[in-house]
Amino acid sequence: MVVIGGGTGTFTALSGLRQHPVDLAAVISMADNGGSNRILRDEFGILPTSDIRQALVALADDAGEREIFRQLFAYRFHQGTGIAGMTFGNLFMAALTDILGSQLKAIEETAKILHIKGKIYPVTLEEVQLLARYENGHQVVGEHNIDEPKHDGRLRIVEMQTIPQVKAYPKALQAIKEADLVVLGPGDLYTSIICNLLIEGVPEALKQTRAKVVFVVNLMSKYGQTYNFTAQDHVLEIEKYLGRGVLDAVLINNNVNFPREVLRRYQEENALPVKDDLTTEKIRVVRADLLSELVYEKAKADKLHRSIIRHDPQKLAKALIDLV
Repeated sequence: MVVIGGGTGTFTALSGLRQHPVDLAAVISMADNGGSNRILRDEFGILPTSDIRQALVALADDAGEREIFRQLFAYRFHQGTGIAGMTFGNLFMAALTDILGSQLKAIEETAKILHIKGKIYPVTLEEVQLLARYENGHQVVGEHNIDEPKHDGRLRIVEMQTIPQVKAYPKALQAIKEADLVVLGPGDLYTSIICNLLIEGVPEALKQTRAKVVFVVNLMSKYGQTYNFTAQDHVLEIEKYLGRGVLDAVLINNNVNFPREVLRRYQEENALPVKDDLTTEKIRVVRADLLSELVYEKAKADKLHRSIIRHDPQKLAKALIDLV
């Protein structure tokens, strides 16, 4: 199984799947330029590591004394000039990259230290930025600026591209081509999922693979990316960049019992539960209770917006296993 994406959505999917007897690989977006990733890119000259770190933590061995390593790599400093908001895992991998002279080697060595189950591949080894064009002609550069807009977040994105056009990491393409199941999402539609489909070689690999390709619809819409989007809107955007006839299945939550307080907080951010209006004939639609009962609160030093309700890792994993 190969999970393509980044952020908390990919973390959730990997956390659940690692509990099952499957051969896992994660293909991770390299477009993040917000928070500590901006510092790592601008000052250290390395690819963004936050999404890689989350995938490593998701797949890390949590048995016995090894649990402390998972906590350590997820730890976010909340004080200290210049270090507040940074995670230990990001700083560790930046240091290891400098020691080994290779970010790929640093990822491999970190994977050994954490005893992860599976493989993690950057989608590309080249520096890349995202560019979004909106329905009014406005253009925005940078994943962080798209993700947390200063413009009118109700505007629809009509075109996404990368600057520059870059090629995919060959091992990531190989993993996709050899998979039995490829999972897109959950995660921010444009900045965690579609951004990977813009990388040269990825759409072609997804068309060539023997794997079933499944898209996991998000629980909530998002101001700045998918304002007022329905499930069908999400699928149409995936097909726009992937091509029609590639998706085999769409997985969507059918538990709409969201806590009132959570909905109120989302409404303040102009976000609503994604409406299930899927009418696809050639794509299998799987509806299941995928909602986690937990309400997630971000660390006090975390300056980025995070999802407070998420898919349940175990429920999501079971639904994906059943698709194979």
